Amino acid sequence: MAVWDDVVGQERVTAQLAAAARDADALVTAEAEGRAGAPQDRSGTPSPGERSGASQMTHAWLFTGPPGSGRATAARAFAAALQCVSPDRALGGAPGCGFCDGCHTTQVGTHADVEIVRTDLLSIGVKETRDLVRRSSLSPAGGRWQVIVLEDADRLTEGAGNVLLKAVEEPAPRTVWLLCAPSIEDVLPTIRSRCRHLSLRTPPVAAVADVLVRRDGIAPEAADRAARATQGHIGRARRLATDERARARRAAVLKLPLRIDDIGGCLKAAQELIDAAGEDAKQVAEEVDAKETEELRAALGAAAGTGGRLPRGTAGVMKELQDKQKRRATRTQRDSLDLALVDLTGFYRDVLALQMGASVPLANDEVRDSLERIAAGSTPQRTLRRIEAVIACREALDRNVAPLLAVEAMTAALRAG
Repeated sequence: MAVWDDVVGQERVTAQLAAAARDADALVTAEAEGRAGAPQDRSGTPSPGERSGASQMTHAWLFTGPPGSGRATAARAFAAALQCVSPDRALGGAPGCGFCDGCHTTQVGTHADVEIVRTDLLSIGVKETRDLVRRSSLSPAGGRWQVIVLEDADRLTEGAGNVLLKAVEEPAPRTVWLLCAPSIEDVLPTIRSRCRHLSLRTPPVAAVADVLVRRDGIAPEAADRAARATQGHIGRARRLATDERARARRAAVLKLPLRIDDIGGCLKAAQELIDAAGEDAKQVAEEVDAKETEELRAALGAAAGTGGRLPRGTAGVMKELQDKQKRRATRTQRDSLDLALVDLTGFYRDVLALQMGASVPLANDEVRDSLERIAAGSTPQRTLRRIEAVIACREALDRNVAPLLAVEAMTAALRAG
């Protein structure tokens, strides 16, 4: 299976990346054979004139697209194609076979020359970015490319962005940066102007259902239901199809519009949304925090069975880990809450579709009775105001408004319509 098979519904982007991978492979092969290759600048990558001409390869790429579009998947597939060492390439085969050592180790995250960076914190700071820049200056151990995949480029702080700028502006020989962000506006203008931009779209529902059946072994009916419910979001569709708790939480969210007939109901529904998000964060903490803490204590010489006391001078290291875990819990809670708000937006979108008589498939057809009840008792104008209230709540959470206050304001606005 070629590495591009996991990039769902992005034929145009896949074609561009495949062409760039072929040019990159030709460059590496020519240099390895000692022949005069394409014109080079001092970075070791094709010169600006060549990048705008015949060659499709460049040293920095920016993948943007809505959540679930698969921008990180496309970046990892491109990284694998750059490291492909399949012998079929010599016979005209395209890089990215999916089976060779370069492709396999990149896809599973163990390739020595591919650094895949994702964060479960609220931001990526200067210290982490400097470590990446130092990594990018190294020559590739395998002789092909040093690839840095930054899946959350939108979470770079301003200082971290400025640190990254120098490395992107003057890349080391054989270094390729692959940055991922929801939109081009989420990246500093100085960085995005030095990257080749690839815009991904939300995959078709049918394509997402197909990949769930083909790759994850999910029953066709369940795959279609999950893909339709998430409107083409690949990661959410997989989780919804495989996680009973995710289905239960979504079912609870879809009942909220019927439970806000009075102020008491609004406040209770808001508290339950916050509690559910907090429970998600707690589950992640139970699975990850204890393991991280024990591993650090063992590294510091205070593992279980040795008295439990930390050596002198190491309390600061433990405090740093605890701060990181607290920030991760905050992000997990916000992500879970945002997911509930996305489901709520989808509910009112279906209500509006019924009110307008639109001939579009309903994302939440399993609760059609509730949709029809809300649609009959309201107007399209009130439904639009409710959608705007949910969007305003998401924006408030992005501005660090206290979650409970933001959700209570939203539920009161939903009741008022």
